[in-house]
Amino acid sequence: MLGGGVNATDDLALNRPGDAVRRKLVELQPNPFKRAFGRRRASSELSSWASGLIGERVTGRRVNRLRRRGWYVLHAVQWPSGSDIDHLVIGPPGVFTINSKRHKGKSVWYGDNAITVNRTPTPHIAISQSEARRVARLLSRHCGFAVPVRPVIAVVHAAAIKVKNAAPPVLVVPAKEVDRALMGLSPTLGSAQVEAVYAIARNARNWHGG
Repeated sequence: MLGGGVNATDDLALNRPGDAVRRKLVELQPNPFKRAFGRRRASSELSSWASGLIGERVTGRRVNRLRRRGWYVLHAVQWPSGSDIDHLVIGPPGVFTINSKRHKGKSVWYGDNAITVNRTPTPHIAISQSEARRVARLLSRHCGFAVPVRPVIAVVHAAAIKVKNAAPPVLVVPAKEVDRALMGLSPTLGSAQVEAVYAIARNARNWHGG
């Protein structure tokens, strides 16, 4: 048993950034040599997932810096369906579901309710909001108090990012600035609440009924 009474097999604190993507890559191509070759082919499904892995690792390194400030960070929090939350950050300003999106060399524009990448609409905002609502329901139910959850999109390696909304419902920031952006937000949770949320969130069993 680890801290908080969590078995090692259920402790999400042991996850690395991108662990769910790594499992997907192995699922797509079990042979490591073919997998390495496929990741280099620009048009392949393996290449797309490999790009996502790079993005999650970049974002993961930035949010892990928050641990020095007493925050808690979890990676690759998996739902029963097999989908996962890239990064879950817990601190005084609340809980944040962070979606890492790598758009290398592209222009990202965020208006009131939509993100476009090179002027092509994406479902990023709707997906992030739905994910945050789902996490808020689950954590609030287990914790016994309302847990505020805010969706965040960390954009990796974009050529440009333009945010038009002064108070956007989803926080969209370059991955290299995500830790500073979260630290600048106002507190909403007391220290005891932060500890309680983390104790629930780190246990994989609590996500099975999500």
